Amino acid sequence: MLSLALRTLRARWTAFTGGFTALALGVALLTVMGLALASSLDAPARGPERFAAAPVVVKGADTLRVPTPSGDRTEELAHPRPVPAATVAKLRRLGTVVEDRSYPVRAQGGPGELTGHPWSTAAFAPYAIETGRAPRADDEVVVSGDWARPGTLVRTEHGAVRVVGTVADLGFEHAVFHTDARAAELSPAVVQLVVDADPAAVRETVREAAGVRILTGDDRRYADADPGRDSEALTAMNSLFGTAGGVSAFVSVFVVASTFAFTVDRRRREFGLLRTAGATPGRLRRTVFCEALLVGALASAAGCALGGCVAPSLAAWVVDVELAPDWFAIGDAHWPYHMAFWTGLLVALSGAVAASWRAGRTSPVQALREASADSGGMTRGRWLCGTALLLTAGVTLAAALLDDPGDLLHRKTYVSRPMLLITAAALLAPSVTRPLIRLLAWLPARLPGAVGVLVRENAAAGARRTAAVAAPVLVTVALAGSLLGATATLDRAGAAEKRERTTAAFVVTAAGDGAFDTRTLDRLRAVPGARVSASAPSAVYVLEEGVALIRSEARAVDPGALAATARLPLTAGRVTDLDDGSVVVNEEWERHTVGQRVRVWLGDGTERTLRIAAVTATGTGGNGVYVTPANAPGARVDRVDVALADGADVRAVAAGLERAVRPAGGLVRTGDRWAAVSDPGSGRTTRHGLLLVLGIALLYTGVSLANTMVMATSDRVRDLAVLRLAGATRWQVLRMVGAESLTVVVAGAVLGLTVAALDLAGMWGALALLSAPAAIALPWSALAAVTAACAVLATVSAVVPTALALRRPALESAAVRE
Repeated sequence: MLSLALRTLRARWTAFTGGFTALALGVALLTVMGLALASSLDAPARGPERFAAAPVVVKGADTLRVPTPSGDRTEELAHPRPVPAATVAKLRRLGTVVEDRSYPVRAQGGPGELTGHPWSTAAFAPYAIETGRAPRADDEVVVSGDWARPGTLVRTEHGAVRVVGTVADLGFEHAVFHTDARAAELSPAVVQLVVDADPAAVRETVREAAGVRILTGDDRRYADADPGRDSEALTAMNSLFGTAGGVSAFVSVFVVASTFAFTVDRRRREFGLLRTAGATPGRLRRTVFCEALLVGALASAAGCALGGCVAPSLAAWVVDVELAPDWFAIGDAHWPYHMAFWTGLLVALSGAVAASWRAGRTSPVQALREASADSGGMTRGRWLCGTALLLTAGVTLAAALLDDPGDLLHRKTYVSRPMLLITAAALLAPSVTRPLIRLLAWLPARLPGAVGVLVRENAAAGARRTAAVAAPVLVTVALAGSLLGATATLDRAGAAEKRERTTAAFVVTAAGDGAFDTRTLDRLRAVPGARVSASAPSAVYVLEEGVALIRSEARAVDPGALAATARLPLTAGRVTDLDDGSVVVNEEWERHTVGQRVRVWLGDGTERTLRIAAVTATGTGGNGVYVTPANAPGARVDRVDVALADGADVRAVAAGLERAVRPAGGLVRTGDRWAAVSDPGSGRTTRHGLLLVLGIALLYTGVSLANTMVMATSDRVRDLAVLRLAGATRWQVLRMVGAESLTVVVAGAVLGLTVAALDLAGMWGALALLSAPAAIALPWSALAAVTAACAVLATVSAVVPTALALRRPALESAAVRE
């Protein structure tokens, strides 16, 4: 059996080229995604940076720890607590204590992200003076790097300062060092300090201070800014590559199975002859199985090698676009190769066996008759599988809408859900392909000449060929429409939600991740005609079901001022009922009835029991929690909403706000403009992530479309020769082939668009149930571009082989052996 399969491969190697190419590329895609995913599982060890030379670092409480029956639950505090003054006094008896402070600095002509520190902490990095001297006065600074030289006058939001010295850029921050006294004025709170004493003595001294940590050795990295950035980057990359890998696996399995089924289906005449010669159905299936085993093994091995070569380029790209940190690189994991190889082999065998099953069941005469034209019928297994997947998609959607509609708005859900519909549509496509083709070709068939009629009849009669070519177009258009449409729909709903929630004429925001100081807020409140509502970001923690510690983003607001500048989507209660003993929650909370009391922890870890004053709708997830400033200790104002007083001049108020905020570098925008630019769904990382997921999938389906088109066209050499003998000119044949390719692409695009619309309809239903502004946003420009690209690929891949085949004499082509 194996020898027969080898001889068949040698004699008919061209017939297996298409399947080999599709499988090799699919396995390469799986290998690349597997290697990237494996490389995102572990981060390199990172040592301390700013405190590499510090003896002992004492850090204030920055973690909330809540005991539950299932063990302690922890969350990072939004506002870490400073080291208690009594503890600092005790530490001073042990040795020298240096207080550390960090605060944002904006300097004209400087790097975008400058961080200020007291000069006394510079030695712990260690920073050393390269040029100039240390700062001695409040208006003197030392900077890292070479962006300013000693003697340079630099304007900052805290006033003009003169650079008196520079230190080397150590790579992890752009630092500005003030005198210790000036740093204390700019950032009074002390959340960590350095103690020059024995670690054991320090540990004994702070033992009774709740939450205070002692950091020595490599643990001193937890005193650096954003110590969890590596784990956060790993989580983001793992999610990105997991999503991309899932989509890539689906696309590759989908296309490879379709291509292998079409490859086997092309040999129906050969199967008929073998059945006539006495081959049993079982022997026929075993022969096809052995052929698929050989081709699958060779193609999977080639795909693994190709994927190993391409994976480093993917890693370099994600680093270049800042989706991954600088240290990210492809590792030496072996499991992705095994996973890709065996998946490719399994798909090859499944596709070949499933396609050959029907040929093995037919009688010899039936097989020969079916080799001349497609019956176009749907097998019982295909009907059952397609219907089952369609029902599964419908039932799971209904269950999600009834139980948790918010889950449909999560990225993993709206990326994976279209796959059920795409597979169901591909399985059921032959039942609608013929009427759809006839509908699309109705007008061309009525134009003068026979080309339109031939296009309609050829595409409708070759149901299997049409389905094989339409499958890559279906998955391409459906994925592009579903993924891009989902993000566009969510972005539009979020922006509309913000616009409806904000009645402010202007919104003033702090520069970068900074905050407004008291003097800036006083200047804003003094603007004539402006009604100011200042708010600060914070967080509230709640224990739900007794075991889950949930963090909710919160805003600290003045209730009266908020009512004048905001229109919250309340489902119960009133904003004006908010006071220091209450909280405004949303419907996602386990307890969300007005008047109920709920146990919470504030942003600094303080435990409180607050009364629910009002409840907001869930929406797209942006309707957070509202508390008063008294319940947000440590929160700093970063946004000021401004309403116009009666009779106030809009231009005068805008000019006054600009003047008030100019020293601090804030931005003044209209309410509508702020809602548009502050939409989190339009982030750069999200766009590049979708580009990665869609780019890889669409590139592969494009190559597979061209491959399938070449295979389908090469099978029609005799048919085209008969047309030439019947009187058709060379250009008429080429026009017919090109028009037929375009018709099939349009049919696949229509099916893909239908799948995308059905998928987005589920998201529309979820938004409506969540009381969010719901409007489906189909990415028409992207869909048009994808369809046009598929049309060009299909047309070129059909016309070029046809043109080459037509160079041979018609009689010679008509007599060619199969």
